[in-house]
Amino acid sequence: MATMYFESDINIRALDNLCVAMIGYGSQGRGQAMNLRDSGVNVVVGLRKGGKSWQQAVSEGWDPLTMEEAATQADVVCMMCPDMAQPKVYKEVIEPNLKPGSTVLFSHGFCIHYGAIKVAPENNVVMIAPKGPGGMVRRQYEEGSGVPGLVAIHQDATGNAMEIALAYGWAIGAARAGIIETTFPEETETDLFGEQAVLCGGLTELITAGWETLVNAGYQPEVAYFECLHEVKLIVDLIYEGGIARMHEFISDTAAYGDLVSGKRIITAETRENMKAVLKDIQDGTFARRWQEEAAAGSTNFKRMMEEDIAHPIEKCGKELRKQFSWLKQKQEQAS
Repeated sequence: MATMYFESDINIRALDNLCVAMIGYGSQGRGQAMNLRDSGVNVVVGLRKGGKSWQQAVSEGWDPLTMEEAATQADVVCMMCPDMAQPKVYKEVIEPNLKPGSTVLFSHGFCIHYGAIKVAPENNVVMIAPKGPGGMVRRQYEEGSGVPGLVAIHQDATGNAMEIALAYGWAIGAARAGIIETTFPEETETDLFGEQAVLCGGLTELITAGWETLVNAGYQPEVAYFECLHEVKLIVDLIYEGGIARMHEFISDTAAYGDLVSGKRIITAETRENMKAVLKDIQDGTFARRWQEEAAAGSTNFKRMMEEDIAHPIEKCGKELRKQFSWLKQKQEQAS
């Protein structure tokens, strides 16, 4: 059984008298910074002056600092800029201004695990990785709950790196749901695999393949959209609430029987071998090298593939259908 920490296990005073600098104000940076502030932590936001996030931070009550200024003040530096931007930001901005004995915190282990960032041994290197996007981290905190998280220690220079990391996890709300102890390699490799094989790559390919199969067989695109994309949320919500068993409890017997006799016709032995190949590329660094090279070359192929992906006919079909969803319009208006 994995080691798991909850609020009662944590010294929530471990961040007292420490300055936490949030480097980046994207999805995770924004959500975590606001939760830290609401938990009474002394937190500053470090951004590129005049960057697109600067004005947003100002509008949400922050007095942003430059990244250099934030790093100079910080006892805990949170690296929340994108993975491919982190090595340059760390080398040029954070490292020259990092105080000895301070803590560098990540929410994903990519740059440490694959050696893109090396932190001096006199500093702590820790990770608190919420298992959900930044918007959800913020929303669930405001609702009084929290997104579960992972904690890992790569370097413990001060002897209390775990205490600091767990206090940070408490302050962003993760300890309300539970924080599981892991390692940088395990978090990085499982996170990448989950994204590629199941949550993003696997799911979107399954959805589009199902939609194409129905449309090519002569069924209406709109009906196929509801069956292969729209209803995914209904099933995922059931699985989220109580696992696969809860899904089986609430779907019809016909759907359950179809699940049991047809699922393995879709996810075949060949599919499982391909999953193993995807995992191997992650474990041996092939994927990381490919992504780093792509980013260094200007992300031309990435941009092309993204454009092709969002140009798929299922996107046009869905966009037109969603215009008719009054409840979705109300939700979007409330969020804006």
